[in-house]
Amino acid sequence: MKIPKNVLILGIVSFLTDVSSDMVYPLLPIFLSDVLHSTKVFIGLIEGVAESTASILKVFSGWLSDRLGKRKFLVSLGYGLSSIGKPILSVVTAGWQVLGLRFLDRFGKGVRTSPRDAMIADSTPPENRGLSYGFHRALDSAGAVIGPLLAFLLLPLVNKNYRHLFLIASVPALLSVLILILFVKESKGLKEKVTRLTKLRLSQFQPKFKIFLLGAMIFTLGNSSDAFLFLRAKSLSVNVVYIPILWLILNLVYSLVSSPAGAISDRIGRKNLFISGLLIYSLVYLGFAFATRSIHAWILFAMYGLYYGLTDGTMRAYLADIVEEDKRATAFGIYHGAVGLTALPASLIFGWLWQSAGTPFAFGFGAFLAFLALLIFKFGL
Repeated sequence: MKIPKNVLILGIVSFLTDVSSDMVYPLLPIFLSDVLHSTKVFIGLIEGVAESTASILKVFSGWLSDRLGKRKFLVSLGYGLSSIGKPILSVVTAGWQVLGLRFLDRFGKGVRTSPRDAMIADSTPPENRGLSYGFHRALDSAGAVIGPLLAFLLLPLVNKNYRHLFLIASVPALLSVLILILFVKESKGLKEKVTRLTKLRLSQFQPKFKIFLLGAMIFTLGNSSDAFLFLRAKSLSVNVVYIPILWLILNLVYSLVSSPAGAISDRIGRKNLFISGLLIYSLVYLGFAFATRSIHAWILFAMYGLYYGLTDGTMRAYLADIVEEDKRATAFGIYHGAVGLTALPASLIFGWLWQSAGTPFAFGFGAFLAFLALLIFKFGL
């Protein structure tokens, strides 16, 4: 199958954005902890606020996209807002400033994600939707491979000066916005199809969608920020210089698995594929709970990439399958918003459990809720 042009360009945009973001992301919790002397609870607060902001805004951006019958403007605005904060990160001097910039970055993500996910579905025939989402996630995660690799190579060249690295990382983010504005096209006839939607109500969706939301929220309550995984790796004596390589390995596996997983889901169905991913997640968190050596971190990060590859694209494709076209961006928005309601308490609970009860309790909590969500998806959908 030929990948639709919009899907290809959106994939390139996501690739460049992730190159930028993932040059920064693996090192940001270390920067906060070692340079700005932030506590684990405050790091959890930053990541929780950031992800909740993004997810809650996805509700309204998705609804607005369906209501207006427009996707590109919101997608472009979202990527633009995220790119603005990248160069400013290089001059911060306090943790609260990082909180503000992470808020701006995730605000942009919240504006763009639901319209972008709907645009992918708009541009693709239903029988090939799994492949399109898998392809997009593969390019997205490929950027998350190149970003940490560049961070690993550049960090010694800038004498481990995180601020200089953050400034360099702003370049691909700005380039991605330019490509998006110039080359992505609005879907034809979209406005006539979607402007019937006037209110934002969960009651307009089928029970299967609501069960899907319940499982996603329970899973997310135990799915704290990945920033804690970098701190866990550091506690297992992984040298800080190699932290970006851990993220690279995760995203390399993610990238290699995403497209084949999406294509397979088009042929055999999506549910069992993403359920398998949740089982792997649960095992990975149990592994982090009881790991004792640095080699364990390397193995677990690779397994974590497999979880992402099996679930990220297939869950989005499954969601697109179970809702009508005129409600699609709204459905993505509600899904991301429901996840966002639990993202903040998830990271705060995890940070508190780690700080007060220890590593096994924090990661064990995440493993248990992932398995509970798995059962809901298995027997409820």
